[in-house]
Amino acid sequence: MLQELFSLSGQVALVTGASRGFGLEIAKLFVEAGATVVLNGRYRDTLEEAAKSVGGKVDIAAFDVADTRVSTAAVAEIERKHGKLDILVNNAGTNIRKPLAEVTLQDWQTVIDTNLTGAFALARAAVLGMAERRHGRIINVGSVLSILGRANIAAYTASKHGIAGFTKSFAAELGASGVTCNAIAPGYFETELNRPLLDDPAFVAFVNQRTPLRRWGKPHELAGAALFLASPAGSYVNGHVLAVDGGLTTTV
Repeated sequence: MLQELFSLSGQVALVTGASRGFGLEIAKLFVEAGATVVLNGRYRDTLEEAAKSVGGKVDIAAFDVADTRVSTAAVAEIERKHGKLDILVNNAGTNIRKPLAEVTLQDWQTVIDTNLTGAFALARAAVLGMAERRHGRIINVGSVLSILGRANIAAYTASKHGIAGFTKSFAAELGASGVTCNAIAPGYFETELNRPLLDDPAFVAFVNQRTPLRRWGKPHELAGAALFLASPAGSYVNGHVLAVDGGLTTTV
């Protein structure tokens, strides 16, 4: 019974931003749980290396999630090739760290296109087949900045608040079709995206002090939350933003 609760046997999943970090760890766990996982990233060579590290039933789909025409076509190709798409993990993201006065409209658009519009377009494309089959899981990777705010990353914060909003809207609209939509809100993790922060000892110490667990997260510590939301164990969870942050958002 326990094994069945967390089984993804026979499921097909697309994980974006899967060449490293959160996406790669989620892909590894999904494969271990029995899924066929399609790894997405912008570069085929890095995806091929990632696929070797994952092993098992994997495929790759190289495209930029910000190119909505291409990403929508990629969903159709996955369904053609694998017969269906059961799980979408919108994990790909980018950030541009600048004071507000230095942020250009192009900076803003670049972040929004990848983090929010790209995720929305993929989810919209994926739910068509999911709703028809009356089963599907959309999992959006947001951030504690889906809940909080921080200086010098206005576009990123806006995009992650948007992720929380469209997660709830999709959940409300699609639940009757057997499709759930949830988000994960990671705290501060040791990822490449956070490298500029990790290189700042004062900021590392600040996060450690602010977080009740007194440390940064490891990428593999996010994967279990994604498996829960994708598996039968999370089948009645819908429209939820699950903070995986060591308790950071519980404190003042």
